[in-house]
Amino acid sequence: MKILMVLTSHDRLGDTGEKTGFWLEEFAAPYYVFLDAGASVTLTSPKGGQPPLDPKSDAADFQTDATRRFKMDLDAQKRLSATLPLTDIVAGDYDAVFYPGGHGPLWDLAEDKASIALIETTIAAGKSVATVCHAPGVLRDVRTVDGMPVVSGRNVTGFSNSEEDAVGLTKIVPFLVEDMLKAKEGQYSKGPDWQSYVVTDGPLITGQNPGSSEATAKELLRVLQKV
Repeated sequence: MKILMVLTSHDRLGDTGEKTGFWLEEFAAPYYVFLDAGASVTLTSPKGGQPPLDPKSDAADFQTDATRRFKMDLDAQKRLSATLPLTDIVAGDYDAVFYPGGHGPLWDLAEDKASIALIETTIAAGKSVATVCHAPGVLRDVRTVDGMPVVSGRNVTGFSNSEEDAVGLTKIVPFLVEDMLKAKEGQYSKGPDWQSYVVTDGPLITGQNPGSSEATAKELLRVLQKV
């Protein structure tokens, strides 16, 4: 079982002067879910090398068992510091793809041609793509073999407008995940803010927020084990 995890390379939070990147919990929890299940995990990002960590996700309030495990795991830290460039990735080498969130993906992965092609090829091959929190934003420009938006008519979730408003970034992000999914004719639904909520529809598995990261990864494993 080979799983590809795709992380952002974008580190600027719009014009705020603040940093962003990937959200630590949304990487760490799925990473260990996959590893503990015996999966082979490959890490990639648009620029390769060390992907930027959203410094807010490293705050004490957001630490979990998975993030604490990562802080003690020198091998995982080494692997994260040496992600493969996304353009070097061959989609057919993997059984599934997982995108952690953080605000970074809204700027780079949403329009990255290699990422779009990766998702389109994976789905065309009948394989699953899982995204959590802001990462469903990477589906924005992805199309099916028929040329339709990949989320059109599919049940999906992602970081909600109310959650984005709660963190005060509604006017900072390039687009709102909930609004985008609806605009692309996705059948968007959500659970209570900050609670775990995961939706599966065909090849797409989407999680609403950071609290959904572990459940999204476990759902991807469940789907893989059914194949």
